[in-house]
Amino acid sequence: MKISKKYTTAKAICALMLCLGSATLYSCKKYLDVTPENVGTIDYAFRNRNEAENYLFTCYNTLQGMSNVLNDPGFTTSAEIVYPNDLSERPINDIGFQLIRGTVQNVSSPALNVWDGGYFQAIRRCNIMLENIDKPIDLSEGEKAQWIAETKFLKAYYHFSLAKMYGPIPIYRVNQPVTAPIEEIRVKRQPVDSVFDYAVQLLDEAIPNLPTQIGNIQQELGRVTRLIALSVKAEILATQASPLFNGNPDYARFKNKDGQALFSQTADPAKWQRAAAACKAAIDEAAGLNMKLYTFIPPANLPAVNDSIRKVLTIQNAVTEKWDLNAELIWALNPTFGYQSYCIPRLTTKAVENSTAAAGSFTVPMFTTDLFYSDNGVPINEDKVWDYAHRFELRTGDNANRYYVKSGYTTIKNNFSREPRYYANIGFDGGVWFGNGVTDQNNPLYIEAKGPDSKAGPKDRVRINMLAIWPKKLVSYQTVFNEGVQQNAYRLPRMRLADLYLLYAECLNEASGPGPEVYQYIDLVRQRAGLKGVVESWAQYSFAPAKPTTKDGLREIIHRERRIELCFEAKAGWDLRRWKEMLTVLATPIQGWSIFQKTSENFYSLQTLFIPAMTVRDYFWPLSDGALSNNPNLVQTLYW
Repeated sequence: MKISKKYTTAKAICALMLCLGSATLYSCKKYLDVTPENVGTIDYAFRNRNEAENYLFTCYNTLQGMSNVLNDPGFTTSAEIVYPNDLSERPINDIGFQLIRGTVQNVSSPALNVWDGGYFQAIRRCNIMLENIDKPIDLSEGEKAQWIAETKFLKAYYHFSLAKMYGPIPIYRVNQPVTAPIEEIRVKRQPVDSVFDYAVQLLDEAIPNLPTQIGNIQQELGRVTRLIALSVKAEILATQASPLFNGNPDYARFKNKDGQALFSQTADPAKWQRAAAACKAAIDEAAGLNMKLYTFIPPANLPAVNDSIRKVLTIQNAVTEKWDLNAELIWALNPTFGYQSYCIPRLTTKAVENSTAAAGSFTVPMFTTDLFYSDNGVPINEDKVWDYAHRFELRTGDNANRYYVKSGYTTIKNNFSREPRYYANIGFDGGVWFGNGVTDQNNPLYIEAKGPDSKAGPKDRVRINMLAIWPKKLVSYQTVFNEGVQQNAYRLPRMRLADLYLLYAECLNEASGPGPEVYQYIDLVRQRAGLKGVVESWAQYSFAPAKPTTKDGLREIIHRERRIELCFEAKAGWDLRRWKEMLTVLATPIQGWSIFQKTSENFYSLQTLFIPAMTVRDYFWPLSDGALSNNPNLVQTLYW
């Protein structure tokens, strides 16, 4: 196998720059498009330590590309955020968002296809790295051990990512030589348990030789640490234990051509025990590094903020704070979140006048807002004292609620007496927006969304929010969209401590039911959000006071806690799949407000944008016709 010396080196440098957050794909493109002038071999790529490190960064390259949420089904197929399909212009590749409409997925050219090339190419690069790591004579044994560990982590993560999308996949332990018999090259799918077990095996081999912390943050942030690997191991094992993969009768007929079953039909409860142990190991590692749930500490240039605003900023900044200032952030990818302008409404006259400012077209359906609790810490339809039946009646903002709802502005009862995470996550008509250049807590900006004449209302068929509800949490309070644009860039978390705590609580409950330790880790997250403990809240305020005391009831609570705490963070699309809850959740109509209406009475009339059309086949991706034609040993995904 030969690789262009120039291509290899340029690509490695670009991958290195991308990994370190100092370049964009656009700045690399001019190098990658250059036609090679001479030819080198793999031996050249591993001739010394420097070249070998460059090749290591090519192994990271595909991972860094996963930061684009438009290509992440966890973000686009949860229906936490939806995107219109009838704009006069299509400024982004929105095919991932359209998957839930049930009209774009196909076998001739699958949407978000990472099977043909993509992740399998990344696995092959990892295998090349492992096969040639002994060649550089100036590479120390310590560095060699670490690079092998990093490569094994990447190889495990690529296998895991493929399994989440496709279920059973081929396992590439080594690269097949080009001289191998054709039947060895034409690999078949492996049972899902084999895939997960192999990924965990790779992580177990890698973890002892990974660094505890990154030594040089300026040059190496984004490289894998022991805590990252332990957290991913916990995530893999929790996924393997979940109903989609653990004894799923829907896939009993999914078999290879030789009759090999690809899904076990016997649910194994011990898998939850194994996942719980992995979660605890990761939590203990984080504790040893003095990690803790994030709390907002106002910088010196910010005026004093009251407790209400501080809670909102704590929840927002757990996501949007810079990596080195966030004691909760376990793992993020280096490219920054690139869609803040799609998440923010037009808040000022200058923003309305500037056509290049916020698009604000990532819209949040009503059922996503319904997830969030009342201020009593229970679901709004379970709260004994929250007026659920009249929640869409008009109500005017008052002085007591002025830090969450604009005083004197007419909105609806639904926006009052909600938990702080509601106000941190959801941008609604009449809702206070602390930030965007205005940090006076007594005179903050707020959203005006009734009709085309309002600041945030529809202006054209591009910069339009079809339901008049915005994913506020994804915008840093320091980001400004006015006549000019000043983005406070951040990296969307891939794993943070709250995620790990709730995953541990889930695994413990599934393994042995409710207990003090399960409540402890749920309550740590709730406490940070300003809520009382789960048992106390349900006992005092819910119509179902005993719900947290049963395994089924606590499961429902934990699933909801994950969807609330991790809302908009590209988690729900995967969680809903592994729980086998996607079809239930996505049977709900996508509804919001009548955005062209100017009066409060008419604006607050629910409109249905569309009804998702997902079926059991949409849990996993189809293989392309080309993949099946090239390898007759592959079987098509069941139901496709």
